[in-house]
Amino acid sequence: MTGEVHHFTTPLWRWQNESQGSWHFITVPSPVDEALSAHALMQRLELGRRRGFGAIKVRIQIGESQWDTSAFPLRDTGWAIPVSAKIRKAEALSEGDMVDVTLGF
Repeated sequence: MTGEVHHFTTPLWRWQNESQGSWHFITVPSPVDEALSAHALMQRLELGRRRGFGAIKVRIQIGESQWDTSAFPLRDTGWAIPVSAKIRKAEALSEGDMVDVTLGF
């Protein structure tokens, strides 16, 4: 990974909605969330706008799996990153598991 890189451990959690199904996420903990927020602000100032839902592009590594995705700002504070079924299966992850994450942006 190039650019700013952070390592942290966080639980895998599930968001469920009757009409939209369920999604699994990890939450970016403090102080990494502050660095991500500062990066998002810099991008917004440089571009003059923000991406849909305020998302920013990130590169994630969990175990042997590495992929590009988006981090989404949470309503109160922090950032959530989706973890697809493909990744959960490849890394044998279940809801509630503690996940070692490398995050680059």
